[in-house]
Amino acid sequence: MTFISDIVSSYVHQACVSEIKQMAMLSARVEGAVSLAWGLPSFRTPDYIRNGVIKRLSEDPDAGKYTLPDGLPEFRDLVVQKHLAETGINVSADSNVMITAGNMQGLNTMFHTMLDPGDEIILTDPCFASHIQQIILFNGKAVYWPLDESNNWSLDIDRLPALITDKTQAIVLVSPSNPTGKIFTVQELLQVGEIARQHDILVIIDDPYSSFTYENRNKFFNLASVERYKEHVVYLHSFSKAYAMSGWRLGYMIMPEELKREAMKVHDATMICAPRISQLAGIAALSRPSIHKQEFETILNKRRNLMVERLENIPHIFSWQKPEGAYYMFPKILVDHTDSKSFAIDLLYNAKVTVTPGSAFGPSGESHVRMAYCVDEETINIAFDRIEKYFSDR
Repeated sequence: MTFISDIVSSYVHQACVSEIKQMAMLSARVEGAVSLAWGLPSFRTPDYIRNGVIKRLSEDPDAGKYTLPDGLPEFRDLVVQKHLAETGINVSADSNVMITAGNMQGLNTMFHTMLDPGDEIILTDPCFASHIQQIILFNGKAVYWPLDESNNWSLDIDRLPALITDKTQAIVLVSPSNPTGKIFTVQELLQVGEIARQHDILVIIDDPYSSFTYENRNKFFNLASVERYKEHVVYLHSFSKAYAMSGWRLGYMIMPEELKREAMKVHDATMICAPRISQLAGIAALSRPSIHKQEFETILNKRRNLMVERLENIPHIFSWQKPEGAYYMFPKILVDHTDSKSFAIDLLYNAKVTVTPGSAFGPSGESHVRMAYCVDEETINIAFDRIEKYFSDR
């Protein structure tokens, strides 16, 4: 099989399957393991969306066909209305909106569109693990912008300008953040927007979690709501989390007109279009008020508080900061360990609890683990019961 190694791209060799998925796959092989590793919400897709799809499937003779590459016009029009309501910014369904198979495929399209070998993308550190791998796969370089852990993982604006070079194409932001749950402030984000505008680079906003901000709703700010930065911002929204539609693979991008023309080439050649049935689900989702989001957030807040309570009982094992949004905790490991990956593997095989090693999220993630509280309360309690017992027995 040596020839296979010779024909596989060196960039694919350098990349890896996300540690999040690696831990999920390992966990699936451990009988009785409980997992806090994967950010997969436990909620069922709301009935009004499911029923809306059933109705469209029974009535639409084209339900099994391709759509235009950038998506169904009806769906794009609804996205325009949603974006206007949320940001106050009016965009064109034809010039600025592209329907994607989730934010992962959207980011993949963006990186493929903008990266020549050696081009750079600035990622917060910690950042979403898959962003790192996507950049590697397109011959780019991830440049890490360390967050300030001492200030609850805030943006360190003073460090940003020095990271920008003539190879820099974009800055990627996720707020609320994965994995820390941090909501970046209005002032911080406006400064990022201004720096990007001055250097003629993009700010790419990956937004799966803005519906989950709990008592911090007034802190949340979307940089895509600033007209001044409209030509320097790409906004991506996913239906996976807020609509419990992770398996539908659906999202959308809003971007400058010229960039959409270029990105369409990549999207068409690699995807053709997002699945039509998923777009029909998106139409159902946006055609009625999304009142389920409040219920989701209420339940997630209870789970967040439960995880906080359980962590408070083991201050000798982890230190932690309460997340402001999303649905992750990112505690620091206090007990003796070699590295976060070996800690996570040990916890899986010896305590039957799955977490994601913090090193997956960038250099600053080392000595941390990510725990997802989008699982049910029973799973959280079982996991922490096992963690407490394992470390008490050592």
